[in-house]
Amino acid sequence: MARHLITSAIPYINGIKHLGNLVGSQLPADLYARYKRARGDEVLFLCATDEHGTPAELAAAKAGKPVAEYCAEMHDVQAEIAKGFRLSFDHFGRSSSPQNHVLTQHFAGVLYDNGLIREVSETQMYSPTDGRYLPDRYIEGTCPNCGFDSARGDQCDNCTKQLDPVDLINPHSTISGATDLQMRETKHLYLRQSEMKVQIEAWIDSKTDWPILTTSIAKKWLTDGDGLQDRGITRDLDWGVAVKRGTEDWPGMEGKVFYVWFDAPIEYIACAQEWQEAGKGTDWERWWRTDKGAEDVRYTQFMGKDNVPFHTLSFPVTILGSGEPWKLVDYIKSFNYLNYEGGQFSTSRGRGVFMDQALEILPSDYWRWWLLSHAPESSDAEFTWENFQTAVNKDLADVLGNFASRVTKFCRSKFSEAVPAGGTMGPREEQLIADITTRLADYQTQMDGIEVRKAAAALRALWVLGNEYLQEVAPWTTIKTDPEQAAMQTRLGLNLIRLYGVVSSPFIPDAAAQLLADLNASDAQWPADIATELTALPEGHAFTVPEVTFRKITDDERADWQSRFSGIRS
Repeated sequence: MARHLITSAIPYINGIKHLGNLVGSQLPADLYARYKRARGDEVLFLCATDEHGTPAELAAAKAGKPVAEYCAEMHDVQAEIAKGFRLSFDHFGRSSSPQNHVLTQHFAGVLYDNGLIREVSETQMYSPTDGRYLPDRYIEGTCPNCGFDSARGDQCDNCTKQLDPVDLINPHSTISGATDLQMRETKHLYLRQSEMKVQIEAWIDSKTDWPILTTSIAKKWLTDGDGLQDRGITRDLDWGVAVKRGTEDWPGMEGKVFYVWFDAPIEYIACAQEWQEAGKGTDWERWWRTDKGAEDVRYTQFMGKDNVPFHTLSFPVTILGSGEPWKLVDYIKSFNYLNYEGGQFSTSRGRGVFMDQALEILPSDYWRWWLLSHAPESSDAEFTWENFQTAVNKDLADVLGNFASRVTKFCRSKFSEAVPAGGTMGPREEQLIADITTRLADYQTQMDGIEVRKAAAALRALWVLGNEYLQEVAPWTTIKTDPEQAAMQTRLGLNLIRLYGVVSSPFIPDAAAQLLADLNASDAQWPADIATELTALPEGHAFTVPEVTFRKITDDERADWQSRFSGIRS
């Protein structure tokens, strides 16, 4: 039994995520975790909320709540929505956990001892009115490049130009609106990534099986300009992990916290500690420490392409630089962006369909299928309501749902609500078994390789084989002249539904579980030999005709949703 550690990029705490966030990390990670569990492997699937940094403070201030209270509430909201999408995390933790505070401080201490952290004096924007240094996102003004009047101190959202706060015209604090901003000197800690460049480059070069998207981004950051640069890992903020060397205070760093991109990836490890201390598992170190058993773990990370630099460079620098036997990632599956109706999804601007809204409209399986079958792997993808309607109606309703409905209803009307007896398989059935064996092997190959869109296409092809068989042998015609042969064809159809329920479960878990429950086959396991699987339901085995597995989306509904979500969410 193989062991798989799977992590999704942890979603930021400031609000409910949109469908682009979902398909870029959590959903494909869940697909892979479900598949590996179904194949009998041992899986630890971890995720958490990313709770530190400027956006958390801003969101809390906007909500009129203390930041700790806001983060606790939003963690519960995100956890509940994750359940709604059937994301099968073994634990959904919090980067603000005590475990992550201690572990982050531990890493900082050992990195300092190993000469990989240095102190740097620099100038930053200070607001006397607010009585604090302002991180870039706390500062807005007019973009000097395009004239957009709500450009942030790090970037203009209108023209995407990278900025420094001093570049802005008429800058002001987003906290108080104050304009009396000053540049003042402050001291911060920098992770000496440049010292690890050779080691990191060799490690990345050894990952010959990584997706091109992942590798190309990592190497671009290694080679552009002067190559891998040292990076600040502290900030002048109130909310975050206090700067310490292990358990000791850090002279000169009083009142500062670690930068969110330093502590957030460390939460992957801390999350396993949380999992154990929540009573959900034991011996977390056997997943994370190679001296405790993690040497036989395959660790896979899922993320959007914007997160790749931190996971291929900064976090590995932390792990390798510590000199301790922590598990490094084996495979990073990265994704391009999912766009929305000719534009971009945006959490900060409230554009697109958000996860809670999606679940209000339709059950999660409808969304899971479309998002995964259109996953933005090789390039950016685009969500349109027309495409969504077509995929749901043709793939889910017409192919899978219609097959289950036709077979079970025919059996009930001509035989009973039990698997009929009689008849023997012939050459057509043998061909079907061979075709399904081939298609299943392709499906498993794509799933093992985390080729999400290809896996969805292979699964759909399995569904199509059943429909083609049913249409060709036409038991509703056969029964007129050869009832026993029609019984065999129907029995085979019922066993196909059982097979589809099992192999479809990683993509559409609710519908798959319901099909298996209706067939009284909830204990069905992943198929090994197809000939055996297609006789698994014995003659006389009782079943229930399922309700409509997937209903079709009407043109009126599509038009209504298209109109409803064309505006900006507050």
